[in-house]
Amino acid sequence: MVISNTDRVRVIEILAKAFEDNKSVSYIVKQDKKRLARITLLMEYAYFMCHTYGRVILSEDKNACALVLFPHTKKISLNGLYWDAKLVFKVMGIRNLLKVLRREGLIKQQHPKTPFYYLWFIGVDPLVRRQGLGGTLLRELIKEAELMRLPFYLETSTLTNIPWYQKFGFRIYHELDIDYRLYFLKNPT
Repeated sequence: MVISNTDRVRVIEILAKAFEDNKSVSYIVKQDKKRLARITLLMEYAYFMCHTYGRVILSEDKNACALVLFPHTKKISLNGLYWDAKLVFKVMGIRNLLKVLRREGLIKQQHPKTPFYYLWFIGVDPLVRRQGLGGTLLRELIKEAELMRLPFYLETSTLTNIPWYQKFGFRIYHELDIDYRLYFLKNPT
C-alpha cells in the first residue's frame, strides 16, 4: 500500500523503534541523552527523501513499512538542503559529520552507476514481529523492482538479518569494516 502523508507519523514510529539498537543507525546518530529523539529525526529525514525521490510503503495493517530510494532521481533543492542541514545539526552533530560523510562515500562506491532500486529501511513494529509481515512486504518490493527492471540493493549491519535476506534471493557482494561490519546485498531481479 502506498501511503499518504497522514501515515507519516506511523512509518517514522515503526522505523525508530525497529532501528533503535541498529549499529549503522548508532554510527550516524549522536550518542547523548537525546539519542532516541535523534533516531526519530533520522527516520523523518529518510521518510522525506524517499517520499520525494523514491517510495514510502506501509502495510495495510499499518505494522510494517519500507523506505525505498531511487538515487538516480535525486536532485539538489532548497527543501533538500534544509533537510540535510537538519540532519547534520539535529541528528549527527558537527563532530560526526566527517565520519558519516566518509562512510557514505564508501557505501556509494559499492553502488552501481546505473539506476537501481535501493531499500534504505524496512521495519516491522516490534510488538508484531515474527508474523511474516516483513517477508510479505519484501516480496512486494522485489516484484516492484522486477517490474521496473531495476537491480535491488541494500545494506545491513545486523548479522542475523543476512539469512533472512538470502531466503529472498539476496547475496552478499561486499563487506565494509568501519567501527562495525556493514554487509552489502543485492538481488539482481
